[in-house]
Amino acid sequence: MKVVVLSGGVGGARFLRGVVEAVDPADVTAIVNVGDDLEVLGLSVSPDLDSVVYSLADVADEERGWGRAEESWNALEAVEALGGEAWFRLGDRDLGLHLVRTQALRAGAPLSTVTARLTTALGLELTILPATDDSLRTWLDTPNGSFDFQHWFVGRAHRDPVDRVRFEGASAARPAPGVLEALHEAELILIAPSNPFVSIGPILAVERIRSALERRRVPCVAVSPLIGGRAVKGPAAEMLVRLEGGSSPAHVAQCYAGLIDALVIDEADATEDAGVRTIVTKTLMHDPASRRALADAALDAVALT
Repeated sequence: MKVVVLSGGVGGARFLRGVVEAVDPADVTAIVNVGDDLEVLGLSVSPDLDSVVYSLADVADEERGWGRAEESWNALEAVEALGGEAWFRLGDRDLGLHLVRTQALRAGAPLSTVTARLTTALGLELTILPATDDSLRTWLDTPNGSFDFQHWFVGRAHRDPVDRVRFEGASAARPAPGVLEALHEAELILIAPSNPFVSIGPILAVERIRSALERRRVPCVAVSPLIGGRAVKGPAAEMLVRLEGGSSPAHVAQCYAGLIDALVIDEADATEDAGVRTIVTKTLMHDPASRRALADAALDAVALT
């Protein structure tokens, strides 16, 4: 079964691990958010792509929730001692990937090509694609000013309430090579339990990707990132309350109006009306067995007509 998963970073990466345990990885394509991408110390950094790649290659720091396991920080400590930019944490092993990516991008390779090289080097069998090779950046408008995603999320610890999310460059962004083909050939499309606004929103901001979902002929199923109206981690619940008026399954489903056929929700939300068909299961991914069980529940939706 050919499966496409729209994914953000940490939550999406964990969900994808369950999917590739349930489905032949060669039949799985992950389309990943690039709205978080930024330049740090002259290096091109793609945090969500990296979270997905590291997690699936089993080198991610699962306890910290980002970056690589067994990391050291010598380079960053030297940068900080020299008065350089150190607010965005890049470990020594992580820097190696960013150096390779930056060199390839400067030589003219598109991000999708570079990502394919990295996934091959790390021995991954699934296809991992950036949503677009073009520049697309997420900006948050808040009562305290407008910030690009990483300065809001990391630099300001996402403490500013969000009035609006916008995607700079979206109007001109084209799907990366392979994205539309994967969507057209898919037998099931899944939206990972990622923040609808800042993880999945930038992917859907690429017009031809959204149009492909609108015209889909196969089921599309989203997994709610909330349990009992609360996020396991991050600002998704607060954003839903402020931007959609609440954090129920119905508010999550509204973010994907016209794009999904069902919503996977946690047992804690079993009595809630989502406004679309719901699949009830345990959605907290705390170990390999729970990741696989959640993936299985979502994959069973292939029977939807």
